[in-house]
Amino acid sequence: MGQGMRRIFSGLTAATALVLGACGGGGTAARPDTTYQETLIQQLIDAKPGDVISVPAGVYAIDRGLSLDVDGVTIRGAGMDKTILTFKGQTAGAEGLLVNASNFTIEDLALEDAKGDALKVNEAENVIIRRVRAEWTGGPKTSNGAYGLYPVQVKNLLIEDSVAIGASDAGIYVGQSQNVVVRRNRAEFNVAGIEIENTQNADVYDNLATNNTGGILVFNMPNLKVAGFGTRIFRNRAVGNNTANFGRKGTAVASVPAGTGVIINSNDKVEIFDNEIGGNNTANVIVSSFFSAGYKAGEGTSATFDPFPESIFIHDNRFSPGGGKPDGVELQALRVALFGLSGALPDVLWDGYVDRAKFVDGKPDPALAVCVDNGAAQVLNADMPNKAKAPKVVELRCALPRLPAADVDFAGPIPAESKIPAPGKS
Repeated sequence: MGQGMRRIFSGLTAATALVLGACGGGGTAARPDTTYQETLIQQLIDAKPGDVISVPAGVYAIDRGLSLDVDGVTIRGAGMDKTILTFKGQTAGAEGLLVNASNFTIEDLALEDAKGDALKVNEAENVIIRRVRAEWTGGPKTSNGAYGLYPVQVKNLLIEDSVAIGASDAGIYVGQSQNVVVRRNRAEFNVAGIEIENTQNADVYDNLATNNTGGILVFNMPNLKVAGFGTRIFRNRAVGNNTANFGRKGTAVASVPAGTGVIINSNDKVEIFDNEIGGNNTANVIVSSFFSAGYKAGEGTSATFDPFPESIFIHDNRFSPGGGKPDGVELQALRVALFGLSGALPDVLWDGYVDRAKFVDGKPDPALAVCVDNGAAQVLNADMPNKAKAPKVVELRCALPRLPAADVDFAGPIPAESKIPAPGKS
């Protein structure tokens, strides 16, 4: 994505800042216990495979980063609004909790106001994050930590029934991972609500992404060992993601347009279906290449990086009005020029880039197409390869093979009925 994402559709402008108090997670109303952290630190140091570290109900002040590097450990609280670790006074450590261990489960607790990332799990297998709340209680601020729930380089991952609020990068971020299920979570007031990056075989379903800058993102970034593909986004609500971007300048998400429901950038084999997507002021869905993130061909990329979004299938979603107040003066002008003073940009914005090196008999390979078969939903080709000289509504109606479910055996079968969490109180 990168610094140039502001140019994805001709730039962004600052929106009105959103002033919030604590956003629906719980908060630290009680005076924190300052003595318990030594007990918890010792339990983490002494942990052995098979141990369950039980953290009782209460609000506990933690002034340094916690870490665990022993496989087979469970950390369990009494509930995400009952067991609260507050890092508001943290003076040491880059994360709230850093885990470098496999066969790890964490459930039923909250991590609040971490100095950096709230929970980072790195280079692991078989990880469950369940009913965990990661929150910055002062509302969306650039000074908040970057990531709420942050597993990276994990094989076999389940994140469920959790909450992420106020992250200055991504509330729920999965990077460079394989076999992933992200379900029944709530992401609010983050720059990116849920982000799947350079990850293979992920199911993202039954989540609520609202009041973020961008709701659900599926990206490939260059110069990483793993290229992502095979993400299914279904049965989610990505609604009202219009919070002004408060990401740190120079970070990738600092350029995410405010008012986007779902963004696909440079990723392949992505299926978006059976979602409720609406009320996003720029666009309900954006499909873009790495070039539209403001980079020149080859700049900062390896020879093996594929910058084009390919095999994208958008179908059977329920779109409600969006695109009426796009982020950026030039996008506003485009809206008026193409659709009139009272008009709106279409549900799907596509930058128009295709890989001509992969054409078959001079035509795009149908297997690599961007397909939008979604009733009356329209697609705007922004004509970015030609510097947006001739943007127009285009027909991309086609179909691609349905993607298989992510293979995470301990996640169990996909329930027949959707159970999307309710919005928080703010």
